[in-house]
Amino acid sequence: MKFGKLPESELNTVDFNLPPEPAGNRKILGGVKKDAVKVHIGCPLWGVPGWIGKIYPAKAREKDFLANYVQHFNGIELNATHYKIYDEVAIAKWAEKADDRNFIFCPKLFQGITHQGGLRGKETMIMEFLQGVKAFKEHLGPVFIQLSDSFGPARKEELFTFLRSLPQEVSFFLELRHPDWFSRETIRKELFNTLYLLKTGAVITDTAGRRDCVHMHLTIPKAFVRFVANSLHPSDYTRLDAWIERIISWIEQGLQELYFFVHMDDELYSPELITYLTDKLNAACSLQLPQPRFIEAEGQRAGSQITFFD
Repeated sequence: MKFGKLPESELNTVDFNLPPEPAGNRKILGGVKKDAVKVHIGCPLWGVPGWIGKIYPAKAREKDFLANYVQHFNGIELNATHYKIYDEVAIAKWAEKADDRNFIFCPKLFQGITHQGGLRGKETMIMEFLQGVKAFKEHLGPVFIQLSDSFGPARKEELFTFLRSLPQEVSFFLELRHPDWFSRETIRKELFNTLYLLKTGAVITDTAGRRDCVHMHLTIPKAFVRFVANSLHPSDYTRLDAWIERIISWIEQGLQELYFFVHMDDELYSPELITYLTDKLNAACSLQLPQPRFIEAEGQRAGSQITFFD
């Protein structure tokens, strides 16, 4: 993800602290820990050639990438659906790869709806998109709506009307990027209050160059986090430590579902960060999140630990 990307030379100047907990979150979560919380962690795509010989078999072919991906992660932020509307047959083939696993696809809404022209008059495209992704069946997670950087509060009525038109049987999360949604208090309050009333989630995007998008507001008792890492820069780990602390707090207060996706320029080192994250969440929250299994390098002692820092 290029959004909010900064050169490595500037990363040490960024205040990566997470904002304080918004007052309304406790009300949203309910204040009582649930017996079970659903946690799904993964990446935005499965087609990463750099994982061949790392977590994918040395002779893995492109057609086998998804079947390999589901063995290491239990969720994916599915960016492929942003560029094309897939029919039920294509989606069902992807769902088959997850088989009986506890695996969730979070499809990104088609760009023809969100980025090409306005949001009005898109009913047919929405219907076609949803008809396709419903073929994921029990593997369908929330649909992720991303609007362009230029989509500002001047178009709020267009946005709110669009959100009201969406079917209630599908879960949706919204990512906004225009800075005025966050910098203007009255607009910010109206936005999150409207999402709350419409039972629509608010995506939290944690990226170096746009700290306003790490707003930390929960509008439903579920969280969708896009964590933009910087190729194992030391700050990636301290940032994850802060997220782990916040996630534990949310779970204690009643969080029902968490979708946490790690982004990087080429995704090469995302498995290392996800291993770090799941190790700590499994230990702290008594979870059993799957983890990437790294292929041993020739001559490496079996059972040796992954090194995160040189």
